[in-house]
Amino acid sequence: MIYPLMTERTGGRRGWSPFVEIGLDAGLRITEWGPRAELAFAATRAEALGRDIDELVPVDGAAWRAMLVDDEATHEWSVIGDRRVFEWSHRCVHDDDGQVRGAVCYGRDVTARAATDTRRFLEEQLLTAIQEHMNIALWAIDAQGKMLYQEGRASTPSPRALLGMNMLDLFAHSPGLPLLRAAMAGEMGHNLQEEGGKSWETWMIPVERRGPDEAVMVAISLDITETTAGERELREKLAVIERQQMVIRAMSTPIVEVWDGVLTLPIIGMVDSVRAAEIMDGLLQAVVRARARFAVLDMTGVEVLDTSTASHLIGLIRAIQLLGAEGIITGIHPSIARTMVTLGIDLSRITIHANLREALRYCIGRMQVR
Repeated sequence: MIYPLMTERTGGRRGWSPFVEIGLDAGLRITEWGPRAELAFAATRAEALGRDIDELVPVDGAAWRAMLVDDEATHEWSVIGDRRVFEWSHRCVHDDDGQVRGAVCYGRDVTARAATDTRRFLEEQLLTAIQEHMNIALWAIDAQGKMLYQEGRASTPSPRALLGMNMLDLFAHSPGLPLLRAAMAGEMGHNLQEEGGKSWETWMIPVERRGPDEAVMVAISLDITETTAGERELREKLAVIERQQMVIRAMSTPIVEVWDGVLTLPIIGMVDSVRAAEIMDGLLQAVVRARARFAVLDMTGVEVLDTSTASHLIGLIRAIQLLGAEGIITGIHPSIARTMVTLGIDLSRITIHANLREALRYCIGRMQVR
């Protein structure tokens, strides 16, 4: 049996319906195959007639069977192996006894709409998750400043409590008012501010409106109170650590005037390039300030010295000489002596003594001679 389709004939030519038109018999074999069906499913009418519909348009489950039961209903099916989605409407064809003998189906490709719906649903899920689980407030206002939308876990006051209120009035005494007005005028804004005992980071984003009652600006306000408090605490701890390091450095390189014009600097612990530079800076200033004639570097407490640091200390002795004083090294550890020899450092113009007592005796003797 052939079931009539909606396809019109104009001037002896078959016209093009906007729908895919398919006729089916009670066994779901194709009895009619319209021009749109030929185009949509890449099969001519001659190739399709008599074949099982699932061969050309496979769908999930017993979807086609429903066409013979649920009269004049609308269905939406995805074609298996094909990412297209079709929306189908149909009417059942009955015989004289009222029995269903087949159906005429009209399909429309709604793939783009289905993709849009899926994306919109996902975006709604994401928005809901953000609003419910993050310390965030989302809001939107119209051209007059009226609150159109207010949601989010961090909304203050509670969500939707400000709907219908004018934000220009609420922000009248807020430092963020100029930024709000600029965003309403089309300029994107971002600011950090304290409000209501909390710290907020806000982005104000202009949007294009389609009607007079729609939003001109949407805003995202993030409650960063905990983050700000953590950063403040961290800065305070770093400041304390820095002060402690300054005290430690001062204690680890004490410059002592043991005699009139004689400075001593006992060096203890590990000496790297950074500490060597600090020692040089402090000692040279002390030499100038005290008008010292001798500066003794006691290295009894240093057991390890790398090649770069050894060069720094030798350079310190030479810098002391340029200031008119004499630099003296005492208490050199055997491993340090080995390092200096390996480097081939010229020590012929540097005064070296075994310990601090010998160095002080040397300095006093020199001053008595003078």
